[in-house]
Amino acid sequence: MDTEAGLELTQSFIVVAEELNFRRSAERLHLDQSALTRRIQKLEHMLGFTLFERTTREVSLTPAGRAFYEDNVRLLQTYSHSVRAARLVAEGKTGTLRLAYMAFAATELMPYAVSRYRRLHPHIDVSLRYIRTQGQKLALAHDEVDIGYMIGPFDHSDFHSLRLTSDPLYVVTPRNHRLTRLQEVRPADLAEEELILGDMIEWEAYRWRLNEMFSSEGVPLNIKLEASNTLALLGLVTAGLGVTVYPESLIGFLGRNVEVRPLMHPDFRVQTVLVWKRTNRARAVRHFVEVAKNLPARG
Repeated sequence: MDTEAGLELTQSFIVVAEELNFRRSAERLHLDQSALTRRIQKLEHMLGFTLFERTTREVSLTPAGRAFYEDNVRLLQTYSHSVRAARLVAEGKTGTLRLAYMAFAATELMPYAVSRYRRLHPHIDVSLRYIRTQGQKLALAHDEVDIGYMIGPFDHSDFHSLRLTSDPLYVVTPRNHRLTRLQEVRPADLAEEELILGDMIEWEAYRWRLNEMFSSEGVPLNIKLEASNTLALLGLVTAGLGVTVYPESLIGFLGRNVEVRPLMHPDFRVQTVLVWKRTNRARAVRHFVEVAKNLPARG
């Protein structure tokens, strides 16, 4: 007996066990009564035991039939629940979205997208993980996350990549620093400055982008101190130990103890991209991409 045929016979049996009447059961199943009788007889023959006691006046379950009913009705209820749950996941109406982000997306891009997404899709659980850009590439490849905000560009045949922003870079200095008195700050003006940058463990992708940009202008990076997080970087700059370079997305969150000036060069920008696997066709992912892509600009 194949699985589909067995399921059909068992479902017919359960209806008869609930109705204990072949006429009403046949009506529920939209079957001819004789066809339903043949189904039950076929199931009993295959099982090797009798499921019902039949008289001219009533139908009742045998002890074996009662045991068979109790086990199978639970199984079918579980099966039906599983089908409903899987259908909701397939339709993008429930499930979990595993989202990774790096520091430059943490202040606005990711939070506002998640907020809007949760309003539109309240039954999807959003799981957030902070992962640096290089780590996200591995996490996506190993299916540990579904989608990630990372430093771009990122071009790979296995992934979709959507550019969300291209932030101009700013120099961040202590208050009353000499750079703040310049009419314009250009990359060459940082040649003699002591720089405080994120370390290569946490800030590797950003550091490579800075190296590329400054090298293209023939400006060496005079790195004196490194730190792993933004608070430490700001503290070191505030203490007068050097200057750092941040993307525009972080400028509004620096506080009053530092000053900022834009680096006047059209190519000194850093991209934030949204990345997901081409093989990941989950509706939850597609819906999030639409939200992130169409997020209203914030003033």
